[in-house]
Amino acid sequence: MINENMFKMRKEKASLAYRNKELYKLQRRGSKLVTGFFLVVIILGLSFVIIYPFMKLFPVVLNHFDDLGSPEVVWIPKRFSLTIFKIADYIVYADRLLMVKSLLYAFTIAIIQTMMSAMAGYAFARIDFKGRNLLFALVLFTFIVPPQALLISQYLRFKEFDIFGLIRLFTGDDLDLINRPITLYILAFLGFGMKQSLFIFIFRQFFLGIPNELEEAALIDGCGFYKTYFKVMLPNSVPAMMTVMVFSFVWNYGDTYYTRYFHPKGPYLSIILLDRFANNNEQMNFVRTIAWRYFGVETWSVFTFDAVKQAALIIYLIPLLILYFIIQRRFVENFERSGIVG
Repeated sequence: MINENMFKMRKEKASLAYRNKELYKLQRRGSKLVTGFFLVVIILGLSFVIIYPFMKLFPVVLNHFDDLGSPEVVWIPKRFSLTIFKIADYIVYADRLLMVKSLLYAFTIAIIQTMMSAMAGYAFARIDFKGRNLLFALVLFTFIVPPQALLISQYLRFKEFDIFGLIRLFTGDDLDLINRPITLYILAFLGFGMKQSLFIFIFRQFFLGIPNELEEAALIDGCGFYKTYFKVMLPNSVPAMMTVMVFSFVWNYGDTYYTRYFHPKGPYLSIILLDRFANNNEQMNFVRTIAWRYFGVETWSVFTFDAVKQAALIIYLIPLLILYFIIQRRFVENFERSGIVG
């Protein structure tokens, strides 16, 4: 009788444990479902916020001129037309080398900024010299201070450019570097390019994360300081280099601040877009004349001008979109390893 009671008790305990185990599995499954549901909602919401401007943009630039501004056209054009793209292409991209020149400029500046920032970041991370922390604080200070605060001094310095009085000694006058492309390259070379203090910070953080044993092994193998940097440390900093180069390329490709002040007459697509589609009567009349003379567009309004401007912007973004789709996965991986979150 006792054995039967013990057997029943064990059976009940086993059944209770089994029910508790199943209940726990059910709770975990429900918790995962709820978490997954909210995660999907957040991702879809963020994706919609990012994609929404493009969803509103394409019905405008692919619409017919007579339907622009119509409240009936929201997501899908009533009549598809590529005339707006053709006008934008003619106005801005008639010179086919213009985009090539802009891309070449951004790529060259990106290489200069990457190499100079890597050197500076390595020095701050690996070389123990007097005043290192103070100098690095000043580098970060240049990132915090708005570039507008330094504009007047930089402009005057390049307007009357001289190196320790040597140029005036040999030529009798200062050198005017305003509206010359070399000014932008000098800024990048000396560490004052677009967001360059941020790039120095990224490289410093990355080099701090590299084990000291690599440098010690290189020293044992007979490598000096420069050989260690170029043969060991720089090849290992490819993730940081790729991150910095992409950021630098994108920001310099779309820069209108440094290019407008130091080389306003240069072949930079961002400045030309800004000038051609300025919201004034002169530019609106110019675009309207081109549309009427070469494309037979008679209907014109503010909506038409905005549509042509948006079509030109889409063409302008094509190289950046191609770059993103090519390096998307690699860029995200390198961004995580670059030290920017370290």
